[in-house]
Amino acid sequence: MTALELSPAERKAHRADAHHLEPVVMIGNDGLTPAVVKEVDAALGAHGLIKVRVFSDDRAAREAVLAALTAQLGAAPVQHIGKLLVLWRPLPPKEKAVRDDRQPGPRVVKLVSFSKSGNHRATVKKVKVFGNERVTPGGSIKRAKPRQASVKKKAAD
Repeated sequence: MTALELSPAERKAHRADAHHLEPVVMIGNDGLTPAVVKEVDAALGAHGLIKVRVFSDDRAAREAVLAALTAQLGAAPVQHIGKLLVLWRPLPPKEKAVRDDRQPGPRVVKLVSFSKSGNHRATVKKVKVFGNERVTPGGSIKRAKPRQASVKKKAAD
């Protein structure tokens, strides 16, 4: 895979997002092993933006590790500051399971009651109404009942 290219504005935004992150992968004396590459790949797949700490005093070796990770994993190098490397790869879109039997969920309804004098504000109250409930014209919540069929229509059928 090839490394992703970021514009300076995108790089700046990712640097700001990575500021509070802790390193999730640490590379020790053995360097870039297949196990380390696998962990970095898993972390990028889960988070998208990660920090990697390299315990090496050689700056050229750290730059080589950054270049190798970005080339192997198809990630973008965001920042290399000291012994910290910041990598970014876009998260894959999540698959949503569509259920045919799903019913509508609860909804939030605003109940507005106006004051009797015109000098005061109306009070607004937000209420959660479930699928089997309804709001009456007076503003109270009642459980919905099945609609009553006419006795005459039942006799005609």
